[in-house]
Amino acid sequence: MLASGRDNALLRFSLGNEYLKQGDALSAAEHLRRAVEHDPKYSAAWKLLGKALTDIEAWQDALAAYLLGIAVAEARGDKQAAMEMCVFARRFGMQLGLECVV
Repeated sequence: MLASGRDNALLRFSLGNEYLKQGDALSAAEHLRRAVEHDPKYSAAWKLLGKALTDIEAWQDALAAYLLGIAVAEARGDKQAAMEMCVFARRFGMQLGLECVV
C-alpha cells in the first residue's frame, strides 16, 4: 500500500502496531512517527509511539511522545488514553530525575 502511494496515518499506525507485535520496536517507532506526522491529533498513535520508544530505551523521546499525546488526548476528550499516558510519563519523569512531569 505504501508503494502504491496510499500513505496515511491509519496505515502507518497499523504497520507500527504490527511491528511492535513482532518485536521490532525500531521499525514500529519509524512508522508511528510518520502516523503522527500525518495526523498530529491521533492520540492512539502517540501512545503507541511512546511504547515503541520505550521498548528501544529512548527514554527522553518516549517521555516527549507521551507528553504530546496527553495534550492531544485531553484536547480530544480521550480521557482513558490521557490517563494511561500520564502514568507512563510520570514513571519516565522519575527515571530521568524530574520531580513532576504531569
